[in-house]
Amino acid sequence: MTDLVGHIFIFTAVSVGFLLAPLLLGWLVRPTGAPSVEKDAAYECGEPTIGSSYIQFDLRFYVVALLFIVFDVELVFFFPWTVIFGGAMQLADTRLAETDRIVLSERLLSAPEGTMTAANAISPDAALTLGWVALTDVLFFFAILLVGFAYVWKRGDLDWVRAVTQQAKIARPRAPLAPSGRAAPPPVTVTAS
Repeated sequence: MTDLVGHIFIFTAVSVGFLLAPLLLGWLVRPTGAPSVEKDAAYECGEPTIGSSYIQFDLRFYVVALLFIVFDVELVFFFPWTVIFGGAMQLADTRLAETDRIVLSERLLSAPEGTMTAANAISPDAALTLGWVALTDVLFFFAILLVGFAYVWKRGDLDWVRAVTQQAKIARPRAPLAPSGRAAPPPVTVTAS
């Protein structure tokens, strides 16, 4: 128990040291001087600030950012799948040597090195079944991604100039409809001669 308390104390001391060291170093190194208008001005990426910071951003910036994060994070799940699928397809090869089959089985099952024997290594039939299951799973996963992407596209969340096209549709005058439901002919003007 005292060993655990010692570890917690050391961890806490190192954490506080990491927090205080940059603050102390900055306090010792930074120049001191009188404050000025330039020093007190907000620094925004090297550009001078213009106008108020209380403006409403267009919602499309957030929508595009969220869509990027969603689809980017989903694509990260493809990496472990490729590792498992690649290992399973190598094990499905019947020409693979027993020593290689044992090493690949240990990697695929995350077993400690040297604990796997030829008797409990993954057989080619089991590896082929694992490969087909993995392929079916990733195709189902990819189909869900495509359905989500089609939904977002159909909804118009990817149209960056959507507001401009909607304004153009609203501004365009429509021809009045005749009682028959067809567009009425243009009015005829009669001039006296």
